[in-house]
Amino acid sequence: MTTEADTCRKYILPKLYAVGWNDDQINEQRTFTDGRIIVVGTKVRRGQQKRADYLLRYRPNLMIAIVEAKASYKNAEDGLQQAKEYAQMLDLKFAYSTNGREIIEHDFLTGKESSLAVFPSPDELWSRLQPRIGLKGSDEQQRFLSPSLPIPGKPMRYYQEIAVNRVIQAILAGKPRVLINMATGTGKTDVAFHICWKLWSTRWNRLGEPRRPRILYLSDRSVLVDDPKDKQFAPFGDARWKIQGEAIKSREMYFATYQAIAKDESR
Repeated sequence: MTTEADTCRKYILPKLYAVGWNDDQINEQRTFTDGRIIVVGTKVRRGQQKRADYLLRYRPNLMIAIVEAKASYKNAEDGLQQAKEYAQMLDLKFAYSTNGREIIEHDFLTGKESSLAVFPSPDELWSRLQPRIGLKGSDEQQRFLSPSLPIPGKPMRYYQEIAVNRVIQAILAGKPRVLINMATGTGKTDVAFHICWKLWSTRWNRLGEPRRPRILYLSDRSVLVDDPKDKQFAPFGDARWKIQGEAIKSREMYFATYQAIAKDESR
């Protein structure tokens, strides 16, 4: 009997390769949650992890579709509900379920479900997604698709990646304010770093001038400024400057507490 693993190896991967997906774009058997924390009395355990059979990426930092595989003797649509659930968690607009012979697609952009003979190519999915993202100019699209700086041993969690992409999309679309609401311990500083890096490394600025942006990282305590400046934001190198009185205007990445830039008798 053909197993689900056989279906993946013999049927699904060849079909993905045939339409242009490569190994860098195909994340196979990717676990994206650690499992819910469950407290029973004085003991703590983790619930079941969520794992996708295939996560498809258009670019290293842009997940674009999810594929759930079923054994060839099962119906292609048997995994569609799970694929749709995972797609909504991962902010994806395309979900697929397949038994290797038939492919069922759910398109969240249109709400339609279709039976397909082949998977869409990476460029086809990107062309379908572009109108929803709303970035018409090629410069804005390239900035949106530009990779974040990989941090060894510390890949972005799925919700951090979603947050970064949504913020970059909003900024490139010209929105003047963006608010991210994240709980303590979920990596706000890491998200801030990746947002700053993408804007800084692609030389985005509000006026469209050929220069890097100036960015202010603001907090209410020195320890919450010094630690990120010296650790997470170290890749910015000499672009960093902590404001303690005068702000040297030749730098691009500024760190300060509210108190350091508050107006008083001498400032």
